[in-house]
Amino acid sequence: MEPFATDPVAQLRQWIDDAIAAGAIEPTAMCVATVAVDQPSARMVLMRGLDERGLRFYTSYFSRKGRELDEAPRIACVFWWGKLERQVRIEGAVTQLSEAESDAYFESRPRGHRLATWASEQSEPVDSRETLEERYAHFEARFENEEVPRPHSWGGYLIAPDRFEFWQGRPNRLHDRAEYTREGGLWIVQRLQP
Repeated sequence: MEPFATDPVAQLRQWIDDAIAAGAIEPTAMCVATVAVDQPSARMVLMRGLDERGLRFYTSYFSRKGRELDEAPRIACVFWWGKLERQVRIEGAVTQLSEAESDAYFESRPRGHRLATWASEQSEPVDSRETLEERYAHFEARFENEEVPRPHSWGGYLIAPDRFEFWQGRPNRLHDRAEYTREGGLWIVQRLQP
C-alpha cells in the first residue's frame, strides 16, 4: 500500500528519520495518554527506543503516569511532525522494562540528568524552585566522586503496539491514512478514508 510500508515499525522508523532530516524539534517526542478510573491524562515524553518489541520511554514509576499505568496497563500515544504534515497514532499494552534495560539506559544519560532523577519526586508538589535546587545540590554532594545509581523508583516502559495509524496530510483534505492492526503474529494493513 503506497506510500506506506507493510511493517509499521519500519514505517515509523522512516518517518522519524524524515523528521530528523527535516530538522524537526524533538523528532522522537510523543504525547502519551493514560487513564485513571474516570479521567484520561496526556503528556509529552521522548521515545528512547524502538524495535520489533515496541517503543520505549522512561519515567518515575511513582509519577502520575506510572501510577496510572500500574492500574490500567494500556496506553495511546501520538507523534506529530507539523512541518511534514504527518501524524502517527499508536495503541497498545504497556509493561515495565527489565532492571537491566533500565540500568543500561540510565547509565547512558548525562550525569546531571541522573542527579535530577534523584532530586525530583516527579509529579509531587514542591514548595519552591529553591527547594528543588537544594535537593539537586544534596544529591550532587552525596554522589560526588562516584557513579550515580538508578533509583529503583525510576525505569523504562515498553509499549507493545497492537494498532498503528499513519496520517499524511494532502491537498484538499484528501489525506492518506493507513491503519495497522495485529492479528496473531501478522500486521493487517488497510487504507482509511480521510
